[in-house]
Amino acid sequence: MAPRIAPSQCPRASRALWVLGLAAFGLAGVACEEKVMQSTTQAAPVDSLASASAGPGEDAGPPKVEFQEADFSETERSRDPFRSFAGMFAEESKTTVRSQREVMLDQFSIDELKLIGLVTRINPAKAMLVDPTGKGHVVQRGQFIGRAERVQAGTSGAEYEINWRVDRIREEDIVLVREDPTHPDVPSATRVIPLRPENIQTSN
Repeated sequence: MAPRIAPSQCPRASRALWVLGLAAFGLAGVACEEKVMQSTTQAAPVDSLASASAGPGEDAGPPKVEFQEADFSETERSRDPFRSFAGMFAEESKTTVRSQREVMLDQFSIDELKLIGLVTRINPAKAMLVDPTGKGHVVQRGQFIGRAERVQAGTSGAEYEINWRVDRIREEDIVLVREDPTHPDVPSATRVIPLRPENIQTSN
């Protein structure tokens, strides 16, 4: 059986329900207002960012770069990456043929060397030459000495390096010879360096 409510209690219950309904409606309104305020507050930076990016005028893009004809010409600072320099090296190798032989005192000319000693009683005989710095060097027959000299080979334009060679070591001097491989039919040049520099003899 359903409980019975006294007539004196009904108006109180209705009034309580009515008050609860107003309170619930008020809370719902406050919540809706907070949501609207939050959405408005978050949208504000987006609008300001869009207006700032737009700027006072339209975007003109990157600045225009103008090129001149000189910008495309090859210089020391701007070289053609597709250009081959093999021809330059080949031309240089044709121009000068360097000697591959071992040469003593190759930084000094024969005129700068002085003969100060000879030892002929041993085999092979020895001679001592002094360079401009005062340093002595022992040489023997068959060795190449002195700075190389360049000679042109015919009409080809190529140059060859030739050196003086110790041909003989005698009692009072040494004999040097210089052969030109491009002219084998020509007699070798000779040069005699004695112990006394004033008596140096040469022949071609």
